[in-house]
Amino acid sequence: MNPAKTQHGDGQRTAGVTFAARLTFQDIQHSYHGKDTIRGVSLTAEPGEVLCLLGPSGSGKTTLLRIAAGIEAQTSGRVVINDREVAGPRTFLPPEKRGIGLMFQDFALFPHMCVLDNVRFGLTALPRKEAMAEAMVALERVGLAHYAEKFPHALSGGEQQRVALARALAPRPSVLLMDEPFSGLDSRLKDTVRADTLAILRETRATAVVVTHDAEEAMRMADRIALLRNGRLVQVGTSDDLYRRPNDIFAAAFFSEINEFAGRVRGGRVETPLGAAEAGHIAEGTEVEIAVRLSDLAVRDSGGSIPARIIARRFLGVVELLDLAVPGTERPVRARIRADILSAGVRDVTIAVEPKDILVFEKTPESPYIGETKI
Repeated sequence: MNPAKTQHGDGQRTAGVTFAARLTFQDIQHSYHGKDTIRGVSLTAEPGEVLCLLGPSGSGKTTLLRIAAGIEAQTSGRVVINDREVAGPRTFLPPEKRGIGLMFQDFALFPHMCVLDNVRFGLTALPRKEAMAEAMVALERVGLAHYAEKFPHALSGGEQQRVALARALAPRPSVLLMDEPFSGLDSRLKDTVRADTLAILRETRATAVVVTHDAEEAMRMADRIALLRNGRLVQVGTSDDLYRRPNDIFAAAFFSEINEFAGRVRGGRVETPLGAAEAGHIAEGTEVEIAVRLSDLAVRDSGGSIPARIIARRFLGVVELLDLAVPGTERPVRARIRADILSAGVRDVTIAVEPKDILVFEKTPESPYIGETKI
């Protein structure tokens, strides 16, 4: 049976199943007008995996996606799909020869074509009748078959996003590349559209590489996350790995709001305004950076080990954000606590932090400036 024609018991057609491929970047270098934009990135997206490329603007994530697609050529290194080199020192296959689907940030729908023709556009290898049938299957799977004859301007942003997804998946690519696919959506729509997209990706079993600057989005979607900064790979792993075991203070700060301090290892320990922590493998006398997540501060009316005074308090519904004056630092210490834990009008409080929640990293040349606090 043609998998594209498979139906659920409720009559809804499923997305066509593809043969997922392994996408590998081998020591990719890229420069633009003499400036390095990708610096020696080696990374693999496994068959059927959703891999998110995460990082701030200018980190190189979109450039890496364009290199995979064949829209951009790397300066050196290789791109391999399964065992076939598609870009290397002596090879450069154009996008249409790579078996890759593309979904852009702005959806790139053709305004003069109806929705069905937009989805059919990538099925040029099929006879027209069969291409129309395949396009309709793809539209049915994203719940938009009833919009087949409409034009893109008549659809909402979320509906246009689903049309773009249907078009990318209709040829059943072995790798799907998605560049900030949800950034143009209303925040209220994102959760629903993202969940629907992930369900479709799981059903089609395509390997997917998704570019995003949103850490929560990456954690919601990805089997693994590749965090980039300044064209370099900072860390690769599951969301649990990157959140609980960040490689450096940049990774820690990307996944949660943190309080940052500077210090030095003395006697195998690091002293901070929020308590002491073990230095682990970091050598004696080494300058370190210290991070404590806002959510790891337990703020109480009494009973904590560190005295503090509330200097600002902002109610956000489920939680409150506090700015606290704490001995040992000139900068306010921030905390995120459950609303209504503290008495109304209270100013003098106490703080408790578990030693395991004080994250210590060796200072590196690329470390961000984190203020004047010295321990």
